[in-house]
Amino acid sequence: MSTEKFNLFNFTGKMKILHMSWMAFFISFFVWFNHAPLLMAIANSLGLDSSQIKTLLILNVALTIPARVIIGMLTDRFGPKVVYSALLIVCSIPCFMFALADSFAQAAIARFMLGFIGAGFVIGIRLVSEWFPAKELGTAEGIYGGWGNFGSAAAAFTLPVIALMFGGEDGWRYAIGLTGIISFIFGFIFYFNVSDTPKGSTYFKPKNIGAIEVTSQGDFFLLIIMKLPMYAALALLNWKLSPAGVEMYSQLVANASYVGLVLLFMYEMKHVWAVNKNIFKEPVPELHRYKFKQVAVLNVLYFATFGSELAVISMLPLFFSETFELSPVYAGMVASAYAFMNLMSRPGGGWISDKFGRKPTLLILTAGLAVGYFAMSMVDATWPLWLAVVTVMACSFFVQAGEGAVFAVVPLIKRRLTGQIAGMTGAYGNVGAVVYLTVLSFVEYSVFFSVIGVTAVVGFIVLLMMEEPGGQIAEVMEDGSVQMIDVS
Repeated sequence: MSTEKFNLFNFTGKMKILHMSWMAFFISFFVWFNHAPLLMAIANSLGLDSSQIKTLLILNVALTIPARVIIGMLTDRFGPKVVYSALLIVCSIPCFMFALADSFAQAAIARFMLGFIGAGFVIGIRLVSEWFPAKELGTAEGIYGGWGNFGSAAAAFTLPVIALMFGGEDGWRYAIGLTGIISFIFGFIFYFNVSDTPKGSTYFKPKNIGAIEVTSQGDFFLLIIMKLPMYAALALLNWKLSPAGVEMYSQLVANASYVGLVLLFMYEMKHVWAVNKNIFKEPVPELHRYKFKQVAVLNVLYFATFGSELAVISMLPLFFSETFELSPVYAGMVASAYAFMNLMSRPGGGWISDKFGRKPTLLILTAGLAVGYFAMSMVDATWPLWLAVVTVMACSFFVQAGEGAVFAVVPLIKRRLTGQIAGMTGAYGNVGAVVYLTVLSFVEYSVFFSVIGVTAVVGFIVLLMMEEPGGQIAEVMEDGSVQMIDVS
């Protein structure tokens, strides 16, 4: 763990790692949401109807559900340096595919594949946690998440302008293709400028990467329960793409997909049992236990926070365009106000957590985001545009500060499992996005925002069961000795 002073204007040591991490995350979000501000141009170019547009929004967040779990496991096993670099380079390919798409089917497949780049967030959570002590971790993770998350706002603000600079009906293609080039190049820059841990530190790896480890029999069953919503979200997506939804494929394919999800769930349960069966034979020593309940609570909170952010970022340009009759470029710029708050609110949530406690901070922020979404549900054409923007930004503060506060807790649960825990919690954000965007495809904007507000209230109630992290966590060194890591 690096002990140097926390100075944002320093570009060496742990601060260099922080800056490289948020830039990698920024680019991943810049690519992931490069379509949102250009949706109207894309729809006109490819001849898409409203249902197909909303399907693209859902597809964009769907694959990220399993991707974050997989990337979390790979990060814990192979280290953030290799995994983040590979992700940025490989995901430039579907970005180019989307830029060259000539039909809804081609665009849908590319958009679905691009969901994988959204898993990049998980990698940086583990990397930053290796370099910063617990007293600075919330702030560091908040800066990483907030400044990186701003990539979506940067896309909303700049890509319509870039598309106009290229001109013509293919301007959007050049703008999206440019984001792929940036991702490809930065993948190599990242690889040659970071290391997984400070010199002399140990990178703790899980005993197995096939499934997350739990340390009690009760936690084993809770883990299985928490897996179900992820598969339910994928089933919901399959239903949306079936003849019952947008008819992207036949009922036969839809039924085969349902069967595939069941088989995949059974396969994963086999791995969960293989990794954790020993806890049914002998109890895990108290020193090495952690409470999976903490992870479950964070999952629910991230469903409401990041899940709603993903959904709202995707639809907000259209919301402003339709509600206030704005041009696509102006609507994109106005909508970027929501994501713009990431620059300060997410680091702020992490900093407040470091100073005043993890649980109290989360309680206040979750209550605030519930109120914020109920306020957004009342926005309509009779509102002054400035007041609508202020309401959106106020709600956004609580949403993104809440995200920062969630991931101020994640690295404090079990160090060697940080990638997998972050992956599962992050996946719940995408589960939330799929659920919210599916709701949006059936209801008016006001109802959509109200539904998010209700789930935030549920998150507040669940949060009451979380315990404030404290004391130390134990990790086993390669020589068998035990290292104690401070978490408070």
